Amino acid sequence: MTTTLRPVEPLQRHADGTCSRRYQVCVNSRPVGEIHLGTSPSLGDSVACVIELWIAEPDRRRGRGTVAALAAEEVARGWGCTQIETRVPAPADVALRLFGALGYTPRNRGMEKRLGTTPPELPPGSTGRPMSRADFDAWQEHESERYARTWMERGLPEAVARAKARHDHERLLPHGLATDGMLFSVLEHRGDPVGTLWLSLEDGKAFVFDVETAAAHRGRGHGRTLMLLAERQAIEAGRPVLGLNVFAGNTPAERLYESLGYETTAHSLAKPLL
Repeated sequence: MTTTLRPVEPLQRHADGTCSRRYQVCVNSRPVGEIHLGTSPSLGDSVACVIELWIAEPDRRRGRGTVAALAAEEVARGWGCTQIETRVPAPADVALRLFGALGYTPRNRGMEKRLGTTPPELPPGSTGRPMSRADFDAWQEHESERYARTWMERGLPEAVARAKARHDHERLLPHGLATDGMLFSVLEHRGDPVGTLWLSLEDGKAFVFDVETAAAHRGRGHGRTLMLLAERQAIEAGRPVLGLNVFAGNTPAERLYESLGYETTAHSLAKPLL
Protein backbone atom coordinates (compact mmCIF):
# COMPACT_ATOMS: atom_id res chain seq x y z
CA MET A 1 0.00 0.00 0.00
CA THR A 2 1.17 3.55 -0.79
CA THR A 3 0.64 6.42 1.65
CA THR A 4 0.72 9.89 0.09
CA LEU A 5 -0.23 13.49 0.88
CA ARG A 6 -2.82 15.21 -1.31
CA PRO A 7 -3.18 19.03 -1.00
CA VAL A 8 -6.72 20.13 -0.19
CA GLU A 9 -6.09 23.89 -0.47
CA PRO A 10 -3.63 26.32 -2.06
CA LEU A 11 -0.63 27.44 -0.03
CA GLN A 12 -1.98 29.91 2.52
CA ARG A 13 -0.01 33.07 3.31
CA HIS A 14 -0.90 34.78 6.58
CA ALA A 15 -0.62 38.33 7.90
CA ASP A 16 2.08 37.34 10.41
CA GLY A 17 4.38 36.21 7.59
CA THR A 18 3.80 32.49 8.01
CA CYS A 19 2.44 30.11 5.41
CA SER A 20 0.52 26.85 5.77
CA ARG A 21 -1.23 24.15 3.81
CA ARG A 22 -3.58 21.27 4.61
CA TYR A 23 -3.15 17.82 3.07
CA GLN A 24 -5.21 14.66 3.06
CA VAL A 25 -3.31 11.55 4.11
CA CYS A 26 -4.23 8.95 1.50
CA VAL A 27 -3.61 5.21 1.21
CA ASN A 28 -3.91 4.08 -2.38
CA SER A 29 -5.81 7.34 -3.02
CA ARG A 30 -8.25 6.60 -0.15
CA PRO A 31 -8.37 9.45 2.45
CA VAL A 32 -7.48 8.18 5.94
CA GLY A 33 -6.56 11.39 7.75
CA GLU A 34 -5.19 14.90 7.50
CA ILE A 35 -2.00 16.81 8.21
CA HIS A 36 -1.71 20.58 8.56
CA LEU A 37 1.79 21.90 7.90
CA GLY A 38 2.99 25.46 8.31
CA THR A 39 5.97 27.64 9.13
CA SER A 40 6.73 28.75 12.67
CA PRO A 41 5.27 32.13 13.73
CA SER A 42 8.01 32.56 16.34
CA LEU A 43 11.08 31.04 14.64
CA GLY A 44 10.60 32.23 11.08
CA ASP A 45 10.20 30.59 7.67
CA SER A 46 13.27 28.37 8.09
CA VAL A 47 11.36 26.28 10.64
CA ALA A 48 8.36 24.18 9.62
CA CYS A 49 5.64 23.16 12.05
CA VAL A 50 3.36 20.13 12.09
CA ILE A 51 0.30 22.00 13.32
CA GLU A 52 -2.02 19.00 13.32
CA LEU A 53 -1.85 15.34 12.36
CA TRP A 54 -4.70 12.89 12.72
CA ILE A 55 -5.53 9.49 11.32
CA ALA A 56 -9.06 8.05 11.30
CA GLU A 57 -9.59 5.35 13.92
CA PRO A 58 -9.91 2.36 11.51
CA ASP A 59 -6.47 3.17 10.04
CA ARG A 60 -4.56 3.86 13.25
CA ARG A 61 -1.69 1.67 14.49
CA ARG A 62 -0.73 0.82 10.90
CA GLY A 63 2.08 3.31 10.41
CA ARG A 64 -0.04 5.83 8.50
CA GLY A 65 0.90 8.68 10.83
CA THR A 66 4.60 7.87 10.64
CA VAL A 67 4.61 7.87 6.83
CA ALA A 68 2.55 11.09 6.75
CA ALA A 69 5.01 12.83 9.09
CA LEU A 70 7.94 11.72 6.93
CA ALA A 71 6.16 13.00 3.82
CA ALA A 72 5.60 16.32 5.59
CA GLU A 73 9.34 16.59 6.14
CA GLU A 74 9.86 16.36 2.38
CA VAL A 75 7.32 19.14 1.84
CA ALA A 76 9.12 21.26 4.45
CA ARG A 77 12.47 20.71 2.72
CA GLY A 78 10.84 21.89 -0.50
CA TRP A 79 9.83 25.07 1.33
CA GLY A 80 13.49 25.61 2.21
CA CYS A 81 13.09 24.77 5.90
CA THR A 82 16.07 23.48 7.87
CA GLN A 83 14.16 22.42 10.99
CA ILE A 84 10.71 21.07 11.80
CA GLU A 85 8.81 21.27 15.07
CA THR A 86 5.53 20.16 16.60
CA ARG A 87 3.57 20.73 19.77
CA VAL A 88 1.41 18.01 21.27
CA PRO A 89 -0.99 18.46 24.19
CA ALA A 90 -0.69 16.25 27.26
CA PRO A 91 -1.34 13.41 27.73
CA ALA A 92 0.59 12.61 24.60
CA ASP A 93 2.18 9.16 24.93
CA VAL A 94 1.26 7.97 21.42
CA ALA A 95 2.33 11.20 19.72
CA LEU A 96 5.57 11.36 21.72
CA ARG A 97 6.45 7.81 20.68
CA LEU A 98 5.63 8.53 17.03
CA PHE A 99 7.70 11.71 16.78
CA GLY A 100 10.46 10.29 18.98
CA ALA A 101 10.87 7.35 16.60
CA LEU A 102 11.28 9.85 13.75
CA GLY A 103 14.16 11.65 15.49
CA TYR A 104 12.30 14.54 17.09
CA THR A 105 13.74 15.51 20.47
CA PRO A 106 12.01 17.34 23.34
CA ARG A 107 12.65 21.09 23.29
CA ASN A 108 10.39 22.41 26.00
CA ARG A 109 7.10 21.79 27.73
CA GLY A 110 4.29 23.92 29.03
CA MET A 111 3.17 23.48 32.63
CA GLU A 112 0.32 24.88 34.72
CA LYS A 113 -0.90 24.91 38.30
CA ARG A 114 -4.34 25.73 39.63
CA LEU A 115 -3.93 28.09 42.53
CA GLY A 116 -5.85 28.43 45.76
CA THR A 117 -7.29 31.67 47.08
CA THR A 118 -4.76 32.35 49.84
CA PRO A 119 -1.46 33.89 48.71
CA PRO A 120 1.50 31.83 50.00
CA GLU A 121 3.83 33.36 52.55
CA LEU A 122 7.47 33.90 51.58
CA PRO A 123 10.21 32.46 53.80
CA PRO A 124 11.47 34.68 56.63
CA GLY A 125 13.88 37.34 55.37
CA SER A 126 12.61 37.18 51.76
CA THR A 127 10.63 39.99 50.16
CA GLY A 128 9.67 40.98 46.64
CA ARG A 129 9.75 44.53 45.31
CA PRO A 130 8.98 46.08 41.90
CA MET A 131 11.94 46.59 39.56
CA SER A 132 13.23 50.13 39.27
CA ARG A 133 14.05 51.57 35.85
CA ALA A 134 17.75 50.81 36.44
CA ASP A 135 16.87 47.25 37.54
CA PHE A 136 14.77 46.74 34.41
CA ASP A 137 17.37 48.06 31.98
CA ALA A 138 20.08 45.79 33.42
CA TRP A 139 17.70 42.81 33.55
CA GLN A 140 16.49 43.26 29.97
CA GLU A 141 20.00 43.38 28.53
CA HIS A 142 20.99 40.24 30.44
CA GLU A 143 17.74 38.36 29.77
CA SER A 144 17.76 39.10 26.02
CA GLU A 145 21.27 37.67 25.68
CA ARG A 146 20.43 34.62 27.79
CA TYR A 147 17.23 33.99 25.85
CA ALA A 148 19.01 34.16 22.49
CA ARG A 149 21.74 31.77 23.69
CA THR A 150 19.11 29.33 24.94
CA TRP A 151 17.76 29.04 21.38
CA MET A 152 21.26 28.78 19.90
CA GLU A 153 21.89 25.80 22.19
CA ARG A 154 18.78 24.21 20.69
CA GLY A 155 20.00 24.39 17.12
CA LEU A 156 18.91 27.80 15.87
CA PRO A 157 21.50 29.78 13.90
CA GLU A 158 22.78 32.77 15.85
CA ALA A 159 21.15 35.32 13.55
CA VAL A 160 17.76 33.59 13.83
CA ALA A 161 18.04 33.22 17.62
CA ARG A 162 18.92 36.88 18.11
CA ALA A 163 16.14 37.98 15.77
CA LYS A 164 13.69 35.86 17.76
CA ALA A 165 14.85 37.39 21.05
CA ARG A 166 14.48 40.90 19.63
CA HIS A 167 11.07 40.16 18.06
CA ASP A 168 9.66 38.49 21.18
CA HIS A 169 10.67 41.37 23.44
CA GLU A 170 9.31 43.98 21.05
CA ARG A 171 6.02 42.08 20.78
CA LEU A 172 5.60 41.36 24.49
CA LEU A 173 7.04 44.59 25.88
CA PRO A 174 6.09 47.41 23.50
CA HIS A 175 6.30 49.90 26.38
CA GLY A 176 9.11 48.27 28.32
CA LEU A 177 8.70 48.42 32.08
CA ALA A 178 5.39 50.27 31.66
CA THR A 179 3.75 47.58 29.47
CA ASP A 180 0.22 46.85 30.74
CA GLY A 181 -0.28 43.47 32.39
CA MET A 182 3.41 42.85 33.02
CA LEU A 183 4.89 42.67 36.53
CA PHE A 184 8.66 42.83 37.03
CA SER A 185 10.03 42.03 40.47
CA VAL A 186 13.30 41.71 42.35
CA LEU A 187 13.49 39.13 45.13
CA GLU A 188 15.57 40.27 48.09
CA HIS A 189 16.78 38.14 50.97
CA ARG A 190 17.85 40.02 54.06
CA GLY A 191 18.33 43.10 51.92
CA ASP A 192 20.39 41.49 49.14
CA PRO A 193 18.93 41.08 45.61
CA VAL A 194 18.94 37.35 44.86
CA GLY A 195 16.65 36.89 41.85
CA THR A 196 14.23 38.35 39.33
CA LEU A 197 10.71 37.54 38.13
CA TRP A 198 8.73 38.52 35.02
CA LEU A 199 5.04 37.71 35.37
CA SER A 200 2.35 38.32 32.74
CA LEU A 201 -1.30 38.79 33.76
CA GLU A 202 -3.34 37.24 30.96
CA ASP A 203 -7.07 36.60 30.53
CA GLY A 204 -8.00 34.00 33.11
CA LYS A 205 -4.47 33.14 34.16
CA ALA A 206 -0.95 34.39 34.82
CA PHE A 207 2.22 33.26 33.07
CA VAL A 208 5.84 33.23 34.21
CA PHE A 209 7.90 34.46 31.27
CA ASP A 210 11.19 34.58 33.14
CA VAL A 211 12.43 33.58 36.57
CA GLU A 212 16.09 33.50 37.54
CA THR A 213 18.14 33.23 40.71
CA ALA A 214 21.38 35.21 40.62
CA ALA A 215 24.35 32.91 40.05
CA ALA A 216 26.00 33.74 43.38
CA HIS A 217 22.84 32.81 45.31
CA ARG A 218 21.80 29.52 43.68
CA GLY A 219 21.26 26.34 45.65
CA ARG A 220 19.70 28.15 48.61
CA GLY A 221 16.00 27.79 47.84
CA HIS A 222 15.50 31.19 46.24
CA GLY A 223 14.08 29.61 43.04
CA ARG A 224 11.24 28.14 45.09
CA THR A 225 10.71 31.50 46.78
CA LEU A 226 10.53 33.24 43.40
CA MET A 227 7.80 30.82 42.32
CA LEU A 228 5.92 31.43 45.57
CA LEU A 229 6.18 35.15 44.81
CA ALA A 230 4.73 34.48 41.33
CA GLU A 231 1.84 32.52 42.84
CA ARG A 232 1.24 35.28 45.36
CA GLN A 233 1.10 37.95 42.66
CA ALA A 234 -1.19 35.81 40.47
CA ILE A 235 -3.67 35.19 43.31
CA GLU A 236 -3.66 38.85 44.34
CA ALA A 237 -4.45 39.77 40.72
CA GLY A 238 -7.37 37.31 40.61
CA ARG A 239 -5.74 34.81 38.26
CA PRO A 240 -6.62 31.23 39.31
CA VAL A 241 -4.06 29.49 37.06
CA LEU A 242 -0.31 30.02 36.73
CA GLY A 243 1.51 28.75 33.65
CA LEU A 244 5.13 28.55 32.59
CA ASN A 245 7.49 27.07 30.03
CA VAL A 246 10.53 24.96 30.89
CA PHE A 247 13.23 23.95 28.41
CA ALA A 248 14.17 20.28 28.14
CA GLY A 249 17.32 19.44 30.04
CA ASN A 250 16.74 22.00 32.79
CA THR A 251 16.36 19.22 35.33
CA PRO A 252 16.54 21.36 38.51
CA ALA A 253 13.73 23.61 37.23
CA GLU A 254 11.62 20.64 36.13
CA ARG A 255 11.97 19.03 39.56
CA LEU A 256 11.14 22.31 41.30
CA TYR A 257 7.97 22.89 39.31
CA GLU A 258 6.81 19.30 39.75
CA SER A 259 7.42 19.51 43.50
CA LEU A 260 5.27 22.66 43.62
CA GLY A 261 2.37 20.89 41.92
CA TYR A 262 2.72 22.03 38.30
CA GLU A 263 1.43 19.62 35.66
CA THR A 264 2.51 19.27 32.04
CA THR A 265 -0.01 20.64 29.53
CA ALA A 266 1.93 20.29 26.25
CA HIS A 267 5.22 19.06 24.82
CA SER A 268 7.21 20.82 22.08
CA LEU A 269 9.61 18.75 19.98
CA ALA A 270 11.96 19.61 17.12
CA LYS A 271 14.12 17.91 14.50
CA PRO A 272 16.78 19.22 12.10
CA LEU A 273 16.09 18.64 8.41
CA LEU A 274 19.34 17.47 6.88
